[in-house]
Amino acid sequence: MNNNTLAQLNWNKDGTGLLPAIVQDHQTGRVLMLAYMNRAALDKTLATEQVTFFSRSKQRLWTKGETSGNFLQLVDIHVDCDQDTLLITANPVGPACHTGTLTCFGNEPVTLAEQLSFLNTLDAVLAQRISDSPEGSYTARIWAQGLTRMAQKVGEEGVEVALAAVTQTEDRLLSESADLLFHLMLLLKNKHLSLATVVRELQQRHAAKP
Repeated sequence: MNNNTLAQLNWNKDGTGLLPAIVQDHQTGRVLMLAYMNRAALDKTLATEQVTFFSRSKQRLWTKGETSGNFLQLVDIHVDCDQDTLLITANPVGPACHTGTLTCFGNEPVTLAEQLSFLNTLDAVLAQRISDSPEGSYTARIWAQGLTRMAQKVGEEGVEVALAAVTQTEDRLLSESADLLFHLMLLLKNKHLSLATVVRELQQRHAAKP
């Protein structure tokens, strides 16, 4: 959010001096919660990079996580076309809801995008396993064997996917596809790439089509 955008916010549209603030998980795209901000809450959010709201029940500022430790680390703030609603992207530290669920709308993903976002979670897990190299970790073992071994596994799994598609059950095809995707992610990581970079390549190809 830049200063010009901040100056254009319509704080007095409904006479309360409050704007609804929708919080979205930066990594998964999940809608975490809805609360309200006044100008002071927004200023504090920008200054501390911890999302702060105005509590209508307590009539004071409250920083999400101030008692639970489940903070929302600010990534960015976007403003809607009428300058009277905020969309906040944040990285949650712990559950976003006071009931203990990941979001104020429960734990279950409600969109296909949220389901696909598990790949971001898996990518982070792979990075942690590679860094920590825990005993018995298959990820750490394959990583230690190097690029050639990872490339070999991608080739093997690709063949197994093709064979499963032709000769085996759908469950087997899903299982082999998951294996292929896992090893492909490791291979890409070894080359300092990711599935996100592959998606960008696909997006560029799509945009280039006449």
